[in-house]
Amino acid sequence: MKKLGFVLFPAISLGVGALAGYLTRDSLATVYPLLEKSVLTPPGWVFPIAWTILYLLMGIGMALVNEKGGPERPRALGLWGIQLALNFGWSLLFFNSGGYFSALLCLVVLEVMILAMAGSFATVSRLAARLQIPYLLWVAFAGCLNAAVWVLNW
Repeated sequence: MKKLGFVLFPAISLGVGALAGYLTRDSLATVYPLLEKSVLTPPGWVFPIAWTILYLLMGIGMALVNEKGGPERPRALGLWGIQLALNFGWSLLFFNSGGYFSALLCLVVLEVMILAMAGSFATVSRLAARLQIPYLLWVAFAGCLNAAVWVLNW
């Protein structure tokens, strides 16, 4: 049953990302292209590739923790769920609401939650924690891009 987690957790992560993409598709096509952005903003095709990899890594990390079990598993699962909800919420704040400052604050909280999740993962599986490093770095970069959009479009 624990091996099922290697399908289930990545699928949930990818599903959350896919739902966020679906719900923000109109803004991505109409509003986002008109925004002033940082010169560091990657081309649009980079984002779905990066996020697919990151959702897989966070799901695999949770699956590793789930497989090993132990008393930390419920906390790790809770933190994983919270950071997924924040990740989803950021998409709606940034793309659908145009709340660029609110979205930036959401990213700061998300970064803290990713750190907490990775710390929780580390008590069960160092590999699971290390798999979150790209996610942590990407969200920090996303924060810089988000801040630039906020400042440049104020």
